[in-house]
Amino acid sequence: METIQLRHHGENDEILIVILNRPEVMNALNTQLITELLSVFRKNAYNDNLRCVIITGAGNKAFSAGGDLKERNHMTDQEWRHQHQLIEELFLTIKDFPLPVIASVEGYTFAGGCELALLADFIIASETAKFALTEVTRGIMPGGGGLQNLPRAIGVRRAKELIFTGRSIDSNLAYEWGLVNKVVQKGKALDESIVIAEKIVDSAPMAVKMA
Repeated sequence: METIQLRHHGENDEILIVILNRPEVMNALNTQLITELLSVFRKNAYNDNLRCVIITGAGNKAFSAGGDLKERNHMTDQEWRHQHQLIEELFLTIKDFPLPVIASVEGYTFAGGCELALLADFIIASETAKFALTEVTRGIMPGGGGLQNLPRAIGVRRAKELIFTGRSIDSNLAYEWGLVNKVVQKGKALDESIVIAEKIVDSAPMAVKMA
């Protein structure tokens, strides 16, 4: 089963919608999903027709609950090192992606899932969204840029509290603190993200890319 679904939007497929497709486990990030997502971003980095990418999760329960810990529990040390290398490559590829990336968030956005959303240029969240870096509660630390990107979004002191405690915040507080750009009704995050992406498409492509 493919862990990533792709949809194209626009007259010339200018908008690519990337759907994390493991709703039965709240779109947890396993090795297959990470590998497929990395392939999608590498393949489209220089797609001349593409103008904007939207990342979202299948279903309304979660954007992504983070790494698939059940899979990780059965990994050898070598398999874990290989997966972590893939994660680093994926997150760096998204960070350096030459086109705007929007995270469209419904429901739980925890740990690696939250770090993935933070890598986007901005986040559109539904009223159901909850954000947390929960790694310390499981004896690990955020390793996907969350330690850097969360303070940049909400400030150092607020970020320290969330990182040290693993506390979650809802979409309204996330908006108040500057983590998300807009909060919409349940089930409407993707629709709103598409509206914004269409406005990006209407802008001058080279100017957007350079900006």
